[in-house]
Amino acid sequence: MKSEEAIETTRDATAADLRQNASGDRKSKASGTGRRTVNVGSIVSHTLLVIIALLVLFPFFWMLDTALKPNSQVFEFPPSFIPSTIKWGNFVEAWTYLPFGHFIFNTLVVAIGGTFLVLLTSSLAAYAFARLQFPGRDAIFVLYLGTLMVPQAVLVVPQFFLIKDLGWINTYQALILPMAFTAFGTFLLRQFFKGIPIEMEEAAKIDGCSRLRILFQIILPLSTAALGVLGLFTFVAFWNNFLWPLIVVNTPDQATIPLGLQMFQGQHAQAWNYMMAGSTISIIPGLILLIFVQKYLVRGISLTGMGGR
Repeated sequence: MKSEEAIETTRDATAADLRQNASGDRKSKASGTGRRTVNVGSIVSHTLLVIIALLVLFPFFWMLDTALKPNSQVFEFPPSFIPSTIKWGNFVEAWTYLPFGHFIFNTLVVAIGGTFLVLLTSSLAAYAFARLQFPGRDAIFVLYLGTLMVPQAVLVVPQFFLIKDLGWINTYQALILPMAFTAFGTFLLRQFFKGIPIEMEEAAKIDGCSRLRILFQIILPLSTAALGVLGLFTFVAFWNNFLWPLIVVNTPDQATIPLGLQMFQGQHAQAWNYMMAGSTISIIPGLILLIFVQKYLVRGISLTGMGGR
């Protein structure tokens, strides 16, 4: 009897294994069909992305191509995409003829200092609008956002006379402070702060934390994605700013890269290869920063109000 029971048990186990294997084969076939469908869609989407990427990158390729050409080939027709003679010396000429290294140093000081101040002031204002309760908070916030509709050119004249009265012409503070307060940064961080559970702050208050300590030790460490997005946008804005430095700077010692490129064009009206070489050098710091904050950029856009939250 025991041997018959063992045989029946073995037969049942074998049948169960066969059914399981058959079910697995059907699932693998179904999943294989699904994968084939996904792969076709993936190929199409990747092809479109490659085409769009090539269209976006073409101006940068043309800039680099012009930077490596002799000046006599810049405006030749039909245009040549590969220089007959690659002149790496154009970068050396662009760097040495004008104090281009000093322009980059000035721009780094302004961009880094301005970005730090924007992150600081925007964090403080965003926390106040997101967490503090005071009369007229929402109305003040709407008015603050309304400043985004005011063109920068409208504020240039009063800001210039204020800077002149303070004696800040040709100084770093003149280049940084007028742009250190932004409603865009406040809005961006406020949207992110409102998504952080308030229970964490209440627990910190019970432990005796002040508002500033809660902001700097709890809220900001949880907001690295939003801070990364705002930091990148602000850095690029300071780096590329041309109008305001043109007004408050009138000596090469305090000139930033956009002003330096303008001076270069004025002294070499026909040397477009040197101009493009200088422009190529000027975008390198921004590309390096983008590589380091790329993951924060994607995550921050998806989690803040810019992602439709």
